[in-house]
Amino acid sequence: MTQVEERRVRPPEWHEAVRAARDEGFAFFDWLSAVDETDAQEGEGLPGPGMEVVCQLLDVSRAREGGLRGIRLRARVPAGGTLPSVTGVFRGAAWHERELVEMFGLGVEGFDDGTGLGLRPLLLPEGFEGNPLRKEFVLAARASKPWPGAKEPGEGSGTTARRSPSRRRLLPPGVPDPSWGPRGG
Repeated sequence: MTQVEERRVRPPEWHEAVRAARDEGFAFFDWLSAVDETDAQEGEGLPGPGMEVVCQLLDVSRAREGGLRGIRLRARVPAGGTLPSVTGVFRGAAWHERELVEMFGLGVEGFDDGTGLGLRPLLLPEGFEGNPLRKEFVLAARASKPWPGAKEPGEGSGTTARRSPSRRRLLPPGVPDPSWGPRGG
């Protein structure tokens, strides 16, 4: 069973907090990612809106005895803010930080993966615009073709003689209204 401790970190202290956790024995880099919390409300000790960056590290030194421990570090980076890179602490963080930049539009300072190529595209094609894992990103593929989800009541195969009244159609999250996107058949 893994016990996971949670620690909240201020963005300027991110690099130092990750290094300190490694020095405490959390020497296995598990993962690093973000959650778009730009619509979060501030209050009761909770940070305001921004990108919630989360890094999980493990202490595997006592894994054979069933003593696996973990630590999850969290930092809320406000809009337009940046985070210090942890590639100097864990080289494996390079891929994850490139994902933060590309998919969430988060700024990472001091990135060095040893290649000298800097922060470059990771998953998206050349020339792609936007950050697909942000809440405000419009899913254009869904806007240009009908939603393939379940049919509304009354939208059967057309074999029934009588159609039941249909409800107001709701679009899934991230899908703009039909007036957006290409026109025509």
